[in-house]
Amino acid sequence: MKEIRGYVTRSVLSTFGLSLYILADTFFIANGVGTLGLTALNIALPLFNLLNGLGLLLGMGGATLFVLKGGQKNYFSQLLLTGIIIGLLFTLLGLIFAAPLASLLGASLATLPLTTTYLRFILIMAPFFICNNLVLAFIRNDHNPQLAMKAMLFSSLFNIIFDYIFVFPMNMGMAGAALATVLAPVLSLLILSTHKKKANRRLIWQFTLPKFKTISCSTQLGLASFLTEMSTGISILVFNQVLLALSGDIAVAAYGVLANILLVGLSLFTGVAQGIQPLISQAAAKKEETKVFSYLRYGFTVSLFLAFLLYLVITLFKFPIVGLFNRDHDATLTHLATKGMGIYFLALFGACFNIVFSIFFSAVGYAKQSFAVALLRGYVLILPFVILLGKAFGIVGVWSSLPLSEFLTLLIASLLFIQVKKSYRSDVSY
Repeated sequence: MKEIRGYVTRSVLSTFGLSLYILADTFFIANGVGTLGLTALNIALPLFNLLNGLGLLLGMGGATLFVLKGGQKNYFSQLLLTGIIIGLLFTLLGLIFAAPLASLLGASLATLPLTTTYLRFILIMAPFFICNNLVLAFIRNDHNPQLAMKAMLFSSLFNIIFDYIFVFPMNMGMAGAALATVLAPVLSLLILSTHKKKANRRLIWQFTLPKFKTISCSTQLGLASFLTEMSTGISILVFNQVLLALSGDIAVAAYGVLANILLVGLSLFTGVAQGIQPLISQAAAKKEETKVFSYLRYGFTVSLFLAFLLYLVITLFKFPIVGLFNRDHDATLTHLATKGMGIYFLALFGACFNIVFSIFFSAVGYAKQSFAVALLRGYVLILPFVILLGKAFGIVGVWSSLPLSEFLTLLIASLLFIQVKKSYRSDVSY
């Protein structure tokens, strides 16, 4: 029990630290740039989710293979090189097409310059975002979760401090917030590089050309983590479009407050899931059925407790929380955001189980079920719900779409789990 507490605590602190990237940006942009800056940040967020998701796609899947195969093959080197190549393609995109991309994502004439500035910084530094998530996953699975935690916490602290310095004393505005954000993964990778000093490490960098089989197997196992991360980005993208049509830039700014606070909650659940993943994979490899399901129960218990705690804080202190992101004291922004909190954050009670389910399925080798859960909550249900409910019930319908999709996903995930549990026990017995 001490071992699992250690893994989960370090992982939660790491992913929580990662979520502070965006929350710090949201706070400092809202107070240093204003409502339009907050809207611009929310429009740019799907690209940020995409880069982090690609790192998880390669990292979580590759790290799972690394554990299941006993570290026999050089998956790390192959996938790191793949991540660098993909990142450089995004760098090229940021250098040439940042403004058209900002327009495509929904930036209005008022928010286009701010959105373009933020996007250009994020895309140019794409290799660092992708590789940071990839390396974190491997090091966590190479019995060094403490170093992963340190890397994320120190880089997040750096981000927060320099957000303030760049935005306020140096008066750099949107560019300052973006600069602080893109330098954080660079610091994280520098800290993670000290893993090479660990005496009993199995993780070794050796130049190896990527093999299609390695990339294919890794992406299959990491697809759930990718889709989980991207579900946030896709949701933000669709929510932005619906809200722009309903109430314009102010509605997107209000949603930005809610979405970025939700990211904190989702990061906590992801941290729990990623914390139990190495232990579940190790137990599964040894066919220790009791431990596998014991770790899963622990993950559910911790995630549900965090969901209750976060929902209580948000609903009790909704006006002060919104006030932190409302420099201009915009009454419409306050009304829209506070009205949505009690409804929108009910989604925490479905997401806390769904995220753990998704990574659990992947950790024991049931990639299809993991994929199904991630696909349902991030795409199949939420996208039609937000569009249809938004048209039928306006802003209230938009806020209601997320909890509805999470609870329906939970119902289906529970049915899948019953099937997987029976199948897994048969395999272990055999």
